[in-house]
Amino acid sequence: MSAWRDPERWRGLVDGTHCPICLRGKPLNVIRELEASWLTMSEEAPMRGYVCLVARTHVIELHELPEPDAFMRDMRTVSQAVMKATGAIKLNYEIHGNTLPHLHVHFFPRYVGDAFEGRPIDPKSVLGPVYEAGEFVKLRERIVELVGA
Repeated sequence: MSAWRDPERWRGLVDGTHCPICLRGKPLNVIRELEASWLTMSEEAPMRGYVCLVARTHVIELHELPEPDAFMRDMRTVSQAVMKATGAIKLNYEIHGNTLPHLHVHFFPRYVGDAFEGRPIDPKSVLGPVYEAGEFVKLRERIVELVGA
């Protein structure tokens, strides 16, 4: 059931009192802190090179950011780093917040011949690992290096 159908639960997620990111103090799998956000990356990703950028301030929408330029600079930095590190031909960016209303941006690198070529990404349809042995660590280290450059 959607949290939207439970007004008390949804209110707590929106105001931050029940936000798992705020309660924990940061999101899971943080690989780098940036000016206005955390960059996360997990080996259990739906696409090779997938990362997620999470606002350090609890807001739901872009227009609520106290310093939108800082968050946009972080997005630009991550975008450049992921493109360079992965060799992707395109990046897809997604901002939803339907289940976790804490501003975050998904970065999906796209490749010729990827499982979703010619259509949108469907992360829930990815059933197996997307990385070869040792590939994740190398790619994560390269992205961290490029984000810090």
